Amino acid sequence: MVYKIKVVPIDILILGNLLKQLNYMYKLLEFLLPNAISAPQISFYEAFGSSILMSDAEVGKHFYWNIGGFLVHGQVLAVIWLVFIILLTFSFLGARETERVPRGWQNFTELALDFIIDIAKNQLGESFYREWLPFIGTLFLFIFGCNWAGAIIPWKLIKLPEGELAAPTNDINTTVALALLTSFAYFYAGLSKKGLGYFKRYVEPLPLLLPINILEDFTKPLSLSFRLFGNVLADELTITVLTSLVPLVVPLPIMLLGIFAGSVQALIFSTLAAAYIAEALE
Repeated sequence: MVYKIKVVPIDILILGNLLKQLNYMYKLLEFLLPNAISAPQISFYEAFGSSILMSDAEVGKHFYWNIGGFLVHGQVLAVIWLVFIILLTFSFLGARETERVPRGWQNFTELALDFIIDIAKNQLGESFYREWLPFIGTLFLFIFGCNWAGAIIPWKLIKLPEGELAAPTNDINTTVALALLTSFAYFYAGLSKKGLGYFKRYVEPLPLLLPINILEDFTKPLSLSFRLFGNVLADELTITVLTSLVPLVVPLPIMLLGIFAGSVQALIFSTLAAAYIAEALE
């Protein structure tokens, strides 16, 4: 007797399980707090057989803005612009009066810059890190600022007609956009250095590995986006439940852990982005 086995990529399995767990968390939140919090709704459908669940609808409610005929998530765009303003303010304060011996804001800015340089240099090496430093630094600072804005600022106190203000990185559209930018960056890096010869990597070391090498380029942005999205969303849901069930003092350690986790996620995303670009340049 011959049995047919369905082979499913590991990223699809992880994605299905993640969305399934999020569905359970939302149902628990809706059961515990039916009136205080409007729990987001997720529906799932079967894909690749009855054992794997995939997302079918958006997560949560959003306050939409119509800009030039395009609908955008207003609460996400507002927090993103706030993060931009904060980052630009810190940059202006750090570069306003530079001295040979740094102090004050200049000392803080140079410390952040040295940290980002270490990320780029460790992954890309001395030869390539300078030209990719702006991209890696922008990724790190943006994700870091978004995660901290969601963890520190009490957005729950601001009411919107639909949805709520939160970290932009807990919106899957933001993380997917960052992951796609990273994908475009390492394709550009490989093509700019090797030309069309870059595509020879898909048939190395054996032409038999062509499907796997192509699939790898699709799973990279998938894993980048869902890793960041899942961690930030899970942290905010945990804090929301604990804050509603117990006094404010008890969730404080979880909030501090969320701040630390947000910093780590910014480091992981930017480090992986630099590693993917370095791989394309080899």
